[in-house]
Amino acid sequence: MKILKTKSLTRTFNSLTAVNRLTLSINHQEVFGLVGPNGAGKTTTIKMLTTLLPPSSGTGLVAGFDICHQPARVRQMIGYVPQLISADGALTGYENLLIFSKLYDIPQAQREERIQAALTFMGLQEAAHKLVRQYSGGMIRRLEIAQSILNQPAVLFLDEPTLGLDPNARHMVWEHIHRLAREFNTTIFLTTHMMQEADYLCDRVAIMNLGKIVAIGSPSDLKKSIGKERASMDDVFMHYTGYQIDNAGNFSEVLRTRRIVRRLG
Repeated sequence: MKILKTKSLTRTFNSLTAVNRLTLSINHQEVFGLVGPNGAGKTTTIKMLTTLLPPSSGTGLVAGFDICHQPARVRQMIGYVPQLISADGALTGYENLLIFSKLYDIPQAQREERIQAALTFMGLQEAAHKLVRQYSGGMIRRLEIAQSILNQPAVLFLDEPTLGLDPNARHMVWEHIHRLAREFNTTIFLTTHMMQEADYLCDRVAIMNLGKIVAIGSPSDLKKSIGKERASMDDVFMHYTGYQIDNAGNFSEVLRTRRIVRRLG
């Protein structure tokens, strides 16, 4: 069963084509990763699929609803964790979840049960009534995921979910993502700059470059496709994009990452 489909999905900004005739399909309960160099079109793709940005042309269906003609229905079916922090540090974790439950229009009789279930699933029960500004970076990310699953989404979009986290926090978030796909019957669509993350989490990975998908497949199939013994996903990335893995990033990327790290504490 295909939970997400696009056909020739395109987004232009004046003379720049950020996403160029993107056609893909994603299976129900799949963990699907979109990777690529900075400016490849990953975040623009997610913004179109979550109805935050209208396509210039082409079509997209999420959980059977058209992103252009049925945006309200699409939003009812999805969860979204953006790159930048979406939790309010001046509120407690519980208060953040309560606000999101109202934004999702969850019936009042169900709110408490949904909030407690999300806190328990993400391992935040003991921190529920602490101010979010006192949370660690990993706890903030887990809270944001808890916010995004209150409406029991059919598709959960995660835009670089572990950006700025230390290795221990990153692995904890990875384990929760695995559990979401397995226990919530949720399809997960994530973007990442980390090839290790894509290798570990994803059933399939699409490599995007200059607005186009240049390769797609399971991590093991992608490694085999480049004809290199003991190939890594870093090797796959470099083979298909022509870019070296640059952990430092350009100036704007470094600035953005440092801002996120600072906010995550």
